[in-house]
Amino acid sequence: MSIKVQQLSSKLVGPIYSGNEQPPPDTNQFAPLSVFDWYIPDEHVPVIYAFKTPNPSNAFLEQGLGKVLSEYRVWAGRLGKDENNHSIILVNDKGVRFIEASADRALEQVMPFNQSTLLTLHPDFEGMKEILIIQLTRFTCGSLVISFSSNHMVADGFSVSQFLVSWGRVCRGLDINPRPLHNREIFVPRNPCRVEFDHQSLEFTKGVINDVFIDPSNVPPYSEEDVIYHKLHFPTEFIAKLKSKAGSSVSGKPYTTFESLVAHLWRTITKVRGLTCQTTEIKIAVNGRKRLIPCIPDEYFGNLVLCAYPAAQVKELMNGSLRHTASIIHESVVRLNDDYFKSYIDFVSNDMQGENPTPERGERTLVALWPNLEFDSWLGFPFNEVDFGFGKPCLFMPSFDSLEGLVYLVPAIDGGVDVYVCLFKQQMALFDQICYSIY
Repeated sequence: MSIKVQQLSSKLVGPIYSGNEQPPPDTNQFAPLSVFDWYIPDEHVPVIYAFKTPNPSNAFLEQGLGKVLSEYRVWAGRLGKDENNHSIILVNDKGVRFIEASADRALEQVMPFNQSTLLTLHPDFEGMKEILIIQLTRFTCGSLVISFSSNHMVADGFSVSQFLVSWGRVCRGLDINPRPLHNREIFVPRNPCRVEFDHQSLEFTKGVINDVFIDPSNVPPYSEEDVIYHKLHFPTEFIAKLKSKAGSSVSGKPYTTFESLVAHLWRTITKVRGLTCQTTEIKIAVNGRKRLIPCIPDEYFGNLVLCAYPAAQVKELMNGSLRHTASIIHESVVRLNDDYFKSYIDFVSNDMQGENPTPERGERTLVALWPNLEFDSWLGFPFNEVDFGFGKPCLFMPSFDSLEGLVYLVPAIDGGVDVYVCLFKQQMALFDQICYSIY
């Protein structure tokens, strides 16, 4: 069913500072981006929440947002450049874009959300300077959808989830606990530096220019209009069977939910695509907070991820076992250890000194990642813990991105894992037929 969303108001919401004993903070400050922010794309990533009635009023959410921004001031700032033309965050309290809108349908009439509906629930980001953009859409039944769209250069998914939980806590009259750690200058190079990996090729070429790693002759002649955004739910019982089938690594430790499920989906999508190329590769973001020694606290606010690129022969995936595929993923991810993250810090801090470390990205021309895949996992992130005082959401999901081969793993509201996958509609029937078969 189609939906019409009308924008009712648009304003800037800045930090609210309580107490008169101290003057407001200086608005001429800036925060340098860290070495882990530098290769993240300058783009907004929207997530969608839905709350049935009763739910908080727009004014209540706006008031809570202003209060929590006093602790997370960078959201209310702007991206800029320093005297060396390096990207920085101007901590100037100019404000977050806060949009109020209404929909002409009841929430139940348009759920599950289709692609066109999702795109109406957040604004077009073209030309917007705000780091954070929030849209509140009220439905005729009283239900509320919150679109939270943040610039990825400023924070990764884990930090975003922590902020959303903090916003909810402030709305409920609670303290922010734990408080965020905002120091982005804690990643210092070793002395002497030891660059032990080819970071130029991986983080600053492969991680940016995906087009050069895709052979157009292998991609079927489909268009962006052929990309379908499809939701699957894998209940806890299915996940348990999948993990049992995947078994354990050579160390005897069972493969994780992530490793087992990604192995299953990689094999399934490879089969559905009917690939004739020799190899297929997947891109996985790896959180470095627990991998660096000493560990970085979870409350660190910013980006702290690098990417692993497991690869396999197509026939290896089709003829091998689920356990073998899980081992390929596991071995690729564990390579991104303390040595790898510190080698990256050394490389960026020294080898790229004096250059603009933020790669320039043009408009994306890709329709498909074929024959490759990208898995964005939000498992273990507290997105579902968001509560503004009226209970937890009835829905949480990423918005639609028309890039074939993009897969999101999201903790389901009622347990298990929700998977959002972008595939060509020509492959979707077979995918639905076999995606719950464990082999």
